[in-house]
Amino acid sequence: MIDLVLLGCGGNVPIPNRNLSSLFINYKGKKILIDCGEGTQVSMRMKNCGFKDVDLILITHLHGDHIIGLIGLLSTMGNSGKVDDLTIVGPRGIIEAIKAIKVLVEYLPYNLNIIENPLETFSLENHPVFKDLQISTLELDHSTECLGYSLYFKRTPKFNIEKAKANNVPQNLWSKLQKIDSIFYDKKKYTSDMVLGDDRKGVKLSFITDTRFLLTIPDFIRHSDLFVCEGMYGDNMDISKAVKNKHMTFNEAASLASLGEVKQLLLTHFSPSLENPHDYLKNATRIFPNTIIGEDRLSLSLNYEN
Repeated sequence: MIDLVLLGCGGNVPIPNRNLSSLFINYKGKKILIDCGEGTQVSMRMKNCGFKDVDLILITHLHGDHIIGLIGLLSTMGNSGKVDDLTIVGPRGIIEAIKAIKVLVEYLPYNLNIIENPLETFSLENHPVFKDLQISTLELDHSTECLGYSLYFKRTPKFNIEKAKANNVPQNLWSKLQKIDSIFYDKKKYTSDMVLGDDRKGVKLSFITDTRFLLTIPDFIRHSDLFVCEGMYGDNMDISKAVKNKHMTFNEAASLASLGEVKQLLLTHFSPSLENPHDYLKNATRIFPNTIIGEDRLSLSLNYEN
């Protein structure tokens, strides 16, 4: 199970009861943030998310409503006892942005690893949990460098006792080979594929915000279990604003969800002028019925298929 909290669903500036962009992900006890807008820490405390185990932060772009919360968060994480490395991923400019933040947050009791503008699928190979997480990015169309993210949480194959016996794997190695790739035992190498069955389908989460409608997006998000997408403007009449400001309408986000054949669409990043996004839900559901409106601190869980 992968637990999610939409920490903030606002765009541009915070308003009462609406913090700025941030999504919290709890995967096997380790935590991920996508974006870190103003109000992120408040929502994290309200939902008891914890700060110490945040090991990965993915930043879509460097506009303040997506990154300004990092200044305080990095300090709070250190004060909460974090000592493990923190990896921050972002578009071109993220290295300089973190250097600027470090002027204000000089000492941190953990190391920062910065990955700038990765354009291929990658994993954190040295991380005990995130080595099984495949992260992909997509260049978006905004007024500054902006990345979309797709996260694929791989699933360990089931243990296959018949296979283990056929490969003459000693029984005392069975449980170990379900957790690690290989073991040398009694002068022989045993590998995990000697005891595990076929691959099982994992969970895919895609996050797209601050962009115009792009035909590259449907393939990128295809078959996502959850597609989190900006809905800056609820009314179709605001399409001219969306084009000018390089954002999307509910209608456009729903069209992407339909084209990408995703399971569920979560709309977020609402304009401050959009007082009640629920009033415009039908603009999305008439195209993609399984659409939900984001709210600050909305909790969701993604489960693996049997």
